[in-house]
Amino acid sequence: MRLILVVISLITIFLAGQVSAANRAQKAQVAKDKAEVLEQNAAPEGSKAVPSPGERITKPEAQAVDPRGEKTLDDAITCLARTIYWEARGEEIAGMEAIANVVMNRLGIEGFPNTICEVVMQGQEQGACQFSWWCDGQSDDAQEAKSYAIAKEIARKALNRQLPDRSRGALFFSHRSTVPNWATEYVKTAEVGDHVFYRPQKDIE
Repeated sequence: MRLILVVISLITIFLAGQVSAANRAQKAQVAKDKAEVLEQNAAPEGSKAVPSPGERITKPEAQAVDPRGEKTLDDAITCLARTIYWEARGEEIAGMEAIANVVMNRLGIEGFPNTICEVVMQGQEQGACQFSWWCDGQSDDAQEAKSYAIAKEIARKALNRQLPDRSRGALFFSHRSTVPNWATEYVKTAEVGDHVFYRPQKDIE
């Protein structure tokens, strides 16, 4: 009798796990579908309309996407979250948000692609990536669950247009410890966390 109860308990646990995995996969797909529409609306030719509550990505939906930080970078949430994670993990929230701002500000602007993943991966064909983490030859998998969860939450808010632009319209950034050659040709817009943010002069005038 005891053995039967143990078997029943194991089967119940297994089935519950299967249902949970299915629910997570469904939430992740809903989040990806919403993100695709939201990134299109964020581009210059997009509607620019503030998304309704039903159009926004919810926190559980966003967290269901790439839960371990190991998936292929082929959707807006994952590409944005990994960029936030690798460029600013360990910083305060404001510093992480400012990195998200730069990616979103680039969407569809002249010289930049129309999707988040393309923005993040831009330059790889020339061997000079816009975001160094993408071309550094190291693993792109997230290694710290807490920091990655925060990055996904910031990515969600960025796509939902719920983030303040802490970068003040910046299209570029550099670490505080370096002053790149190109910085003299740009206008500094903000200093947030470990980074300094810039825009081309023509965009300021």
